[in-house]
Amino acid sequence: MTAKVRFEASSAITMSAARQKPRRLRTALALAAAMVAATSIPGWSALVSPIVTDPQTGIAIGGFDPVAYFTDATPELGREDTEYVFSGTTWRFRNEGNRAAFADQPDVYAPQFGGYDPVAIARGTSVAGHPLVWLISGERLYLFYDAKAQAEFIAAPQRVIDAAERRWTDVRRQLP
Repeated sequence: MTAKVRFEASSAITMSAARQKPRRLRTALALAAAMVAATSIPGWSALVSPIVTDPQTGIAIGGFDPVAYFTDATPELGREDTEYVFSGTTWRFRNEGNRAAFADQPDVYAPQFGGYDPVAIARGTSVAGHPLVWLISGERLYLFYDAKAQAEFIAAPQRVIDAAERRWTDVRRQLP
C-alpha cells in the first residue's frame, strides 16, 4: 500500500495574501494527514522511523545490504555503486537485483525499528543494533546490540515485539 499526497504549486505573486493563507493551511493540514495515515499503515513504521546510520558516512546499517539477510541468510556488505537513497538515508546493496527489491518493498527489507535493538526499545530506551547480530522473525529483520539481547528476543519474540511496539513512539521521540 502506498500513500500519495498531491501538492499544487501556486505562485505567491499571483495570489493575494488573503488567498495564500488558506491554501498554506490546507497544504499543511494535508501533509499532517498524510503523515498520520502513513504511520498508521502496518509496515510503514520502518519507512518513517529514524534509521541507524554510521555517524561518519551516513550509510544505513553500517553499509550492509538489508536484502542479503533474506536472500543469502547472512550479512553482506553493499557496494558504493549500488546505493539507493530512501527515507533520507543512503542504503547499500550487493547487486542491482537487491537494490530493486528494496526499492520495491522497503517496508519488508528495512530493519524493524530503524535498526534499533527491539529488546532495548521494549525497556523504553534506544540502543543501535549491530548489523552482525541479527535475526529474521515473522519475515522481518531485527538487529540487536549484542548476543545477550538476541537470546532474550529468541526466548519470547512476540512478547518483545509487542512491548517494543507499545514503547516505540515514546522512544522514537527521544532520538536525535
